[in-house]
Amino acid sequence: MDRRTVIHQIAALLGGTLVGADLLVSCVPNVRNGHALIGQEHIALLNEIGETILPQTDTPGAKAADVGKFMLLMVQDCYSSDNQIIFYEGIGQVEQASKQHYGKRFMQLDPHQRETLLLEIDREQEAYMKQKQPKDPAHYFRMIKELTLLGYFTSEVGATQALRYVPVPGKFEGDIPYSKGDRGWA
Repeated sequence: MDRRTVIHQIAALLGGTLVGADLLVSCVPNVRNGHALIGQEHIALLNEIGETILPQTDTPGAKAADVGKFMLLMVQDCYSSDNQIIFYEGIGQVEQASKQHYGKRFMQLDPHQRETLLLEIDREQEAYMKQKQPKDPAHYFRMIKELTLLGYFTSEVGATQALRYVPVPGKFEGDIPYSKGDRGWA
């Protein structure tokens, strides 16, 4: 056997083992502590919450970017188990608050009721964040809002229709005139 073939085989064996293990771990759903939030009804609920936060105007809203699917992916793959629990329980708290205030589920509320409910939860979140200690976890609604914005503005819909987008930018221009009401750059 020649030396070149042996080196290729060893590299393939070691590289495949190292990369393969990471790839296999990253492809397994990250479900911890019995929380599995992958149903279409949960994605639809998160899309409606996102749409209430970023509604459709002259540009598509958060639902058009499918932020619900993005949020679940980010929480399952990127959040610690403690933050996953806070997020999942927070979705239940939104539903509980909806039933408490209006006697029906969030999906059954009209847009004005949804907005009123989420504004109340947002005020609660702001008060919590002001008194929060550095070691305390984030508020679930803060996570939902941040993931909605991140999911929307990094989606194709948000980047190309809500922001100004140049697919192949030219030279760097550090001083571009800005007029009030201009869209930001993607």
